[in-house]
Amino acid sequence: MAQETSRAVGPVVLLGPPGAGKGTQAKRIMERYGIPQVSTGDLLRENVALGTELGQAAKAVMARGELVSDDLVCTMVRERLIQPDCKRGYILDGFPRTAAQAGWLDALLEAELFDNSRPTRAWPIVVRLDVDYNQLLLRITGRRSCPTCGRIYNVHLQPPRVDELCDEAHATKLVTRNDDRLEVIQPRLVAYEEQTRPVADYYQRTGRLISVNGDLPMDEVTALIFRILEDHHA
Repeated sequence: MAQETSRAVGPVVLLGPPGAGKGTQAKRIMERYGIPQVSTGDLLRENVALGTELGQAAKAVMARGELVSDDLVCTMVRERLIQPDCKRGYILDGFPRTAAQAGWLDALLEAELFDNSRPTRAWPIVVRLDVDYNQLLLRITGRRSCPTCGRIYNVHLQPPRVDELCDEAHATKLVTRNDDRLEVIQPRLVAYEEQTRPVADYYQRTGRLISVNGDLPMDEVTALIFRILEDHHA
């Protein structure tokens, strides 16, 4: 494992719809290679909380009910990527969301390719988790959690021993998060398809999109992703 946590991984972009398992796979990549996850949501919240110049600008935009501009988001991302912990690589979470952001990231990394002082000189490895639509609905709408111990179940795929009751906190009835309800998730899946397809198309055109069958068991998906990352820098 020491060898893995000294390996130069470079930028990693995980694409996939809600429920595809991006969060789980990102956590496993972080643990194996010792690289950070760079989340645009976290960056926005952090800058707002710290009252930075970027945070104040973003707060004003959000207060008007508007979306934060690409310029602001990209500047926050750039400032985060030059931090020492991103030296060997990083996983981008929630970025790029548009083809324009993907183009901006390529331009940033292209500049780094000619900068010998930056150790993360590499194009992003772009992995898309492809999951069957009906399987996604089963994964998301079947999710239940225990409000007492926090354990997660899936009534279709990993049900509790007693219907709708937690195995650990036996008397506790499992609950469904609002985000996991069918009427909430269907519009999110449609929005994902509309917004993210251009990003996948962009990377497809550049020959950098690698598709992984996200319907496979979680550990098999992880093994495939690790192989992709290691083959990339072999």
